[in-house]
Amino acid sequence: MILVTGGTGLVGAHLLAHLVQTETRIRAIYRTSEKLESVKNVFGYYFDDVTTHFDKIEWLKADVTDVPSLEKVFPDVTHVYHIAALITFDPKLFENLRKINIEGTANMVNLSIAYGVKKFCFVSSVAAIGENTDPSVPITEETHWNAEIDNSVYAISKYGSEMEVWRGSQEGLDMVIVNPAIILGAGFWRGGGSGSLFRQIDKGLKYYTKGILSYVDVVDVVSVMIQLMNSNIKNERFILVAENWTVEKFSKTTAKALNVKPPKKEASSFLLGIAWRMDWWRQFFTGKHRRLTRSTSKSIQSQTFFDSSKIQEALNFTFTPMEETIARVSERYKNS
Repeated sequence: MILVTGGTGLVGAHLLAHLVQTETRIRAIYRTSEKLESVKNVFGYYFDDVTTHFDKIEWLKADVTDVPSLEKVFPDVTHVYHIAALITFDPKLFENLRKINIEGTANMVNLSIAYGVKKFCFVSSVAAIGENTDPSVPITEETHWNAEIDNSVYAISKYGSEMEVWRGSQEGLDMVIVNPAIILGAGFWRGGGSGSLFRQIDKGLKYYTKGILSYVDVVDVVSVMIQLMNSNIKNERFILVAENWTVEKFSKTTAKALNVKPPKKEASSFLLGIAWRMDWWRQFFTGKHRRLTRSTSKSIQSQTFFDSSKIQEALNFTFTPMEETIARVSERYKNS
């Protein structure tokens, strides 16, 4: 039996849509029943008969931070896809990040070992990979993490999560880690994920930056995960990046696909510096979560390149071109 955490999120929902097409028994956990409707929406992209395929999944209510609830879902489980995570760059939410991402992953690893799970797939992030002092040198799986630089709280939590998975491998758990970049996919247009990028551009984005970010199609992420779990590859991690694009190119390509006006002004470092400081004051007075932090301001201005040749060689894998991904996701956004 396969166990999936984070099944009500972008990657999890698309993964489940692929897994239900096999004969394998599938169990997935959820925290609130309302989120199950989002999974059904994603299933609608794949199947005419959504209910039949959705009902192939055994859904159990559980939380990765609650060990007693998790113990009820592990019997008979042989393979685990651990996707559940909190995604935020707000420094005030670091304790939440630590609890869900690090401690939650530790719980999943410990129970996988205790119940004799055969293989464990963990979805990390390129944020958990180090940076090169020379930004022109592509970042690979071997690039060392530097704890001394100004890492975002999210990056720190994902790095800590990976350490728990590596610990599990030392204790006999066969595992693979994938480190995707910004994952583009349809079905989740709110909540701060990549879907909100399409929503923001559709509403009218005025500014772009000269930064270079990395992107990958959710379908490619899911395909790689399944192939790795079905392979003899173990105790390795893989960067998943289709293309490294400037923020300007992504914004203008997406605007064209959505048939809206593209951003025309470059946001300077000075302007972004004012913006993230104003966002800090907004949070101070309103208590609302941060939308722009110093670390995110830095990331959208940085020019980093990720090298995904390791996974391409390991699986003879070809990533979907970004223009094709953006066109497909934009079309689904317009029809949502």
